[in-house]
Amino acid sequence: MKRTALLIAMTAFPAISFAAASQNTITFKGQVSDQTCQVSVNGNSGSPIVVLPTVASSDLDTAGKFAGETPFTIAVTGCTAPTTGDLNIKTTFLGADVNAGGNLGNTGTAQNVAIQLLDATGGNPIALSGMTSVSGLILKKDETATSHDFAARYISTGAATAGTVSASAQYALDYL
Repeated sequence: MKRTALLIAMTAFPAISFAAASQNTITFKGQVSDQTCQVSVNGNSGSPIVVLPTVASSDLDTAGKFAGETPFTIAVTGCTAPTTGDLNIKTTFLGADVNAGGNLGNTGTAQNVAIQLLDATGGNPIALSGMTSVSGLILKKDETATSHDFAARYISTGAATAGTVSASAQYALDYL
């Protein structure tokens, strides 16, 4: 009798494990490409920091005001030169603490302020929502390097208070 009970318990256990595992799935995504390049942001290949200027809280005294626009450049070098035409490389941003407006939430001490990313070519805001891809890097036929300018700026979500501002986003390049 004990043996039967043990067999039932062993049979039931895998079904329970399987149901629990489906809720705890980690998805890994990547890409295999004919093209890879060395990437830098403002000339830094690892852990780049874009420093925005200090602005007065009065510059951000109501929701929706902007200040401190600061350009930054994403560059690729050491690429395999395309031989049949230009290669469009997308930059994908994944923001941490993205707010309802699609901007990077501040983890510093200033209140009612966020960081907004811009495509510097037209000054258009990049509304972050999950993994957000932006065109801009174009590797010309027979070239091995290119760059594209973006920008970041403060955006107020109310009357900003004095304090520090810190925000982050991960980036990746899509060569397809």
